[in-house]
Amino acid sequence: MKICGLNGPEAVDAAVDAGADLLGFIVFENSPRAVTPERAGELAARKGAARSVAVLVDPDDGLLARVREHVAPDFIQLHGKESPQRCAEVRAYAREGVWKAFGIGAAADLDAARAYEAHCDGFVFDARPPRGADRPGGWGAAYDWSILNGYESARPWLLSGGLTPANVAGAIAASGAPGVDVASGVESSPGVKDLAAITAFVKAAKAARGQQT
Repeated sequence: MKICGLNGPEAVDAAVDAGADLLGFIVFENSPRAVTPERAGELAARKGAARSVAVLVDPDDGLLARVREHVAPDFIQLHGKESPQRCAEVRAYAREGVWKAFGIGAAADLDAARAYEAHCDGFVFDARPPRGADRPGGWGAAYDWSILNGYESARPWLLSGGLTPANVAGAIAASGAPGVDVASGVESSPGVKDLAAITAFVKAAKAARGQQT
């Protein structure tokens, strides 16, 4: 599971201590959770056994080079309009691979991921952003998670969008998600992580996955 939008050492430590698998650092200035590559690198140094994820939106090669230099991320998550070929190119900037995020509002939206399976190492299925939005994710919006029930892919995937400690177990049950990704659902206000909520979310998600297996 992934705790995303981490922008302070206390939140990183809480996620690591709780047992999160992935730590997301958003390098995109329109996000209320934005950090610079330099700051992301400082925070990623606290990752322990977790893996670091640099979340980027249509990055150019210059930004990718800065992220590689300062963060050396295990994964890069692309959350813009990147083509399959661009995803393949970005792999060179990450230690382990590239994940692509998609906005989901209907079952047909899942079809877009098929073209990326040969070029990406995993997917994140988030809610569609509201009309006129200045960023592609992190709105805390839920959708019909059951759309994903039965979804099969050659790549691993994470469920995102509107998840909280209170509903993550139900979301996993509804979607069959092998993993989950949360940002705003563990915050007291946009960009301000709630340490107790991080712990509660990881605990609830781990318990739900254990119930499925």
